[in-house]
Order: sequence, then C-alpha cells, then structure tokens
Amino acid sequence: MDIAVLLRAVPDPVEELELNDDETDLDRDYLGYVLNEFDDHALEEALLLKEDTGGSVTAYAIGTSDEVEQILVTAIAKGADAAVKLGDDLGVLDAHAQSEIFAAALGERSHQAILCGVQASDEIDGQVAMLLSARLGHPHVSVVVATSVTDAGLSVTKEYWAGITATYDVRLPAVLGIQAARQAPRYVAVSRIRQAQDSGALSEVDTVAPASSSGVTITAIRIPESGAGAEMISGDETAAAEQIVALLQAAGVGGAP
Repeated sequence: MDIAVLLRAVPDPVEELELNDDETDLDRDYLGYVLNEFDDHALEEALLLKEDTGGSVTAYAIGTSDEVEQILVTAIAKGADAAVKLGDDLGVLDAHAQSEIFAAALGERSHQAILCGVQASDEIDGQVAMLLSARLGHPHVSVVVATSVTDAGLSVTKEYWAGITATYDVRLPAVLGIQAARQAPRYVAVSRIRQAQDSGALSEVDTVAPASSSGVTITAIRIPESGAGAEMISGDETAAAEQIVALLQAAGVGGAP
C-alpha cells in the first residue's frame, strides 16, 4: 500500500506564548515549533499500515523552516521511505489553504491512503482532512483510532462522543483524520535522525500562494486572565457533597437544601 502522511509544525506549547503588537496572532518571531501531536499519531498509524502491507510511506509538510525539515527527517528516521517539503514559506495558512497545497502535491501521485492528524493544536478546527478529501474526490473518515487492511480496502474505527465507536469499511483511495494510532508514537534515536539527514530521501517542491481561504478574519486574541486557583475538597463522600452544595449556594446557584 502506497501511503501519504501529512505533517504540520505547530508552536511548541512548552514555550511562553506572547501576542503580536496588534493582538491578532501569536508573536511568531522567536517561537520554536514542533510536530503537531495528532500528526505524530498519523505518522505512527501510517508506519503500522506499512508494516501490515509491506508498502511505502511518504511524508509531506508545508514550509521551508529548519523545524519543518527536522520533522520530515525524523519521519524518515522512524521508517518513512521519502519526505517532501512543500515550500515556499507562505506564513500561517488556514485549513482551506493547506488543503489546496496538499491537493496540488498529491493530485498526480497514486497514494492509496492519505493520513493526517484529526486537528492541529494551534487551530483545533479539524477541517484539513475533509477539505482535502473533497478536493481529491476520495472517501473520508475522521476521528480515527484504528485501521486494519481488508480485501476491499481498509476497516476504520471512528470514535464518537462518550467513548462510542463505529467501524466502517472504506474503499481506497481514502483520506483519514487520525486521532490516535493503535500504539504510542515510536521513539527514534538521534543517531538514526543523523543518518536520515544524509539519506537523500528528503526532497523539496515549490508551491504557489493558495487562492483558497476560509474568509474568516481574526480581529483580536486575548490571553486568559489568571484566576485565584482551585479550591480543593477533602473528606468522605458526604462531607465532600456538603462542601460542594455550600460552594454552589455561595455562588448563587440553586436554593436552600
């Protein structure tokens, strides 16, 4: 099976995030970037499918930064057969623009399965997989937590609310939004990453500025205000319940017991 996995660099959540001068975006000048957590699971699921079928995996990412290159080289070190860096540096792109770039890169290739993270930590809208599937005309399933190969294509497990799951038979080619891989993303040693850098498996394809956009304009972003902190409740069930009722009443919620 020929598999594509789409990866994205997102701001490192361990860093202190600050807003730009007009408070419409993060101040990205000095931000560090890491692989989006859900895309890491998509990569792991792609590698598991490769191991199941004896196929190949190609990783794609948009951007020309050193962090993007590091993400793609690490994917090769983990087991991807090739990686493609989609330049130029086009700045912050919404889901519509991302799907246009990925569709242009993937449209002439014969990938049977295209995997990406169900959403990205810096936007959390979960639209890239479904927009890409619409552009390519492929079936789509998101919030995927497991896949397996069948004679007709893939068996895909989708998670709904409250832990409810459903399994679908999906014909290929298809686009999947991965929420969690069947196992935790694998670790790769630094020595293997260095070997991957010299493997020649990373290539770069020029891209043009996408015409697509969601049409949404961010007018302002605010940093959440710090509160007083949580109040810890102790004691057995009866004592805890009494404390909760007293707190709710003090806040003006409900009437007398």
